[in-house]
Amino acid sequence: MKQKITHYLNKKSILLFSFIIAATHLSAQTITIPITTENSMLLLQTDSNNRLMNVYFGKPLENENEFATVSAGYNYDYSNQGIYNSAYTPSGTWNLSEPAIQVKHADGNTSLELKYVSHKIEKIDANSAITSVVLKDPVYPFEVTLFYKVWIKENVIEQWTEIKHNEKKAVLLQKYASANLFFGGKDFYLTSFQGEYLKEMQPVETKLVQGIRALDTKLGTRAMLTQTPNFMVSFGKPASENEGSVMLGQLAWSSNFKLEFEIDSNKNLRLIAGINPFASEYSLAPNEIFKTPSLIYALSNHGTGEASRNLHDWARKYRLLDGQGERLTLLNNWEATYFDFDENKLKDLFKDAKDLGVDMFLLDDGWFGNKYPRNNDVAGLGDWQENKKKLPSGIGYLVKEAKKEGVKFGIWIEPEMVNPKSELYEKHLDWVIRQPERPEIYYRNQLVLDLSNPEVQDFVFGIVDDLFVKNPELAFIKWDCNATIYNAYSTYLNKKGLPQSNLYVDYTRGLYKVLQRIRAKYPKVPMMLCSGGGGRGEYEFLKYFTEFWPTDDTEPLERIFVQWDYSYFFPAISTCNHVTDWGKQPLKFRVDVASMGKLGFDIVASKLNPEDKTFCKQAISNYNSFKDIVWHGDMYRLVNPHENNIAALMYVNPTKTKAVVFNYLVNNRFNITATERPVVLNGLDPKKKYTVKEINLFPGTTSPIASDKVYTGDFLMKAGINPNVSLKRTSVVLEINEVQ
Repeated sequence: MKQKITHYLNKKSILLFSFIIAATHLSAQTITIPITTENSMLLLQTDSNNRLMNVYFGKPLENENEFATVSAGYNYDYSNQGIYNSAYTPSGTWNLSEPAIQVKHADGNTSLELKYVSHKIEKIDANSAITSVVLKDPVYPFEVTLFYKVWIKENVIEQWTEIKHNEKKAVLLQKYASANLFFGGKDFYLTSFQGEYLKEMQPVETKLVQGIRALDTKLGTRAMLTQTPNFMVSFGKPASENEGSVMLGQLAWSSNFKLEFEIDSNKNLRLIAGINPFASEYSLAPNEIFKTPSLIYALSNHGTGEASRNLHDWARKYRLLDGQGERLTLLNNWEATYFDFDENKLKDLFKDAKDLGVDMFLLDDGWFGNKYPRNNDVAGLGDWQENKKKLPSGIGYLVKEAKKEGVKFGIWIEPEMVNPKSELYEKHLDWVIRQPERPEIYYRNQLVLDLSNPEVQDFVFGIVDDLFVKNPELAFIKWDCNATIYNAYSTYLNKKGLPQSNLYVDYTRGLYKVLQRIRAKYPKVPMMLCSGGGGRGEYEFLKYFTEFWPTDDTEPLERIFVQWDYSYFFPAISTCNHVTDWGKQPLKFRVDVASMGKLGFDIVASKLNPEDKTFCKQAISNYNSFKDIVWHGDMYRLVNPHENNIAALMYVNPTKTKAVVFNYLVNNRFNITATERPVVLNGLDPKKKYTVKEINLFPGTTSPIASDKVYTGDFLMKAGINPNVSLKRTSVVLEINEVQ
């Protein structure tokens, strides 16, 4: 009788030991490995050939004695395709399906087989653990280790793979996925998020049908310009906010990615996610470990709202830099001055920042370059010295002058890029990614520096380090990245005798190395990740950044939709929202929209009329009173702007004593006079009593909402309250307070 060995990690307990099973005993055993959070379970199991399979995904099974019998209930015939539900599908032997890994061995052989060897479970703390599973080829000294890190309470899993070998020469990795998942069931719906510049994060929901739907990008940098690595899968029916089983996922990788969703011949779903193998065959030296990026996913049996709140909690606690901390409100000069400024103009803006009541002034693009001054985006990028004509007294002088006005000082950089019209380009052409035999192709008049080169890594680190060494009171960095990679070629890799197909991977790894060095020396300085809008909003980068810029489109009506769709994956504390002069909406509307995250201003405050300035000051004061709820509270999407004339979204503090609700008119085609029905709230305590008060009122206006009326949480979450949004009240912010 076969011995059943099961290691069980569930919501009640985590095993306090690591248990390794030797490969010599495998022929007589079936191994079952549960990967379990509070509300979900992934079961891995070896088959009769000692291959590792995904045999179950769903709600946790309570009886561990039944784990090993799950696969016995299925009678699928996969003889024509290999086996669809492999936990990490190899290529070139028994499998005929889309592989997760494809290699060329040192001797030129392209076959790979992976057999189970051992696994272990390592407890990290009461809420998290890592399961690792070792698979080996029985013929070649080639090994793959699958990693599954779980956060039990948040129902979040992070999955990645490590690949190594001990062959005589390098092995060519042709495909090397991070994760290979399998979902049994029927009817799967995929929501992907398409995009282009100024139109980022556009949701598209599709019922998956037989075949492979691939989401990918080949841009090299700023990879989310056309397609984001974020996705949503709902099981059995389309995604719903408060009902149904869903997965919110993201490949945390700052370059080319590929997500493959395949409905097999039995209507089950295979998901293979990882670095895009396009032009990226990777030469792996003997005994070197290749670690793939992580696939991160949150799971819920109660809709996308719960999954989002779980992912937000996880991000703030475990991934986003200083996710449980504070953020600085700011005044940025970009749309106020663009490249046209000098010290006196900036000093006037310092006064505006102080007068408004924000924390910091941010100096944007245009402050550097002398031989080729940065007076537009054609020249100067790469020459990171203060422009002596614009700033004769230097950055240090500006930091001190801002401090005199009572505000902090931050600065913009784009350190990965170079203009051909620059001293850097003239001195270090070998540092630039470019095909030497082809005409150069520019995006925003610039090219990308080769961060696979350690000298370039030192240069980029030195830009940041030099700013802080000279200006230790510098309070903030805005890190931009506007160009994609054309004509991919590395002089450095060529000199080292390494294949050019290593470039996309080694560039990204080089960038991570720079960021690790920066954070080792400057662990707490806030940094914004820009990238021409949301080109890099993902959780590998957000280990090093406190926030990111979702899109350059600051038109407030469009921002409602963009911020709504980003909210599925990112907590509000991570998103930067600026008030600008874009759009036809009134100033109040623009400020209200920007208050649903990290608030900033990009306006000429001195030109505001008295009423507008008074409103801004009061709105910032109000924001300071509720920003902690927005940053650290639970978010509830109430009325979807994609489906309704209004949008409504609320944040509730952990004790359910205070909340803030944002309501907006998003469609005025039919001359709407007022919202027809109440907005039903969520996240409150049904037994508590609350008042509802409208805030952010424009000077001289009154609210139709009675601020002294008391409601039960039960009433507000069942009957709701009408914010009375109309053409005259296009944005309404409500503050909910418990009545003792």
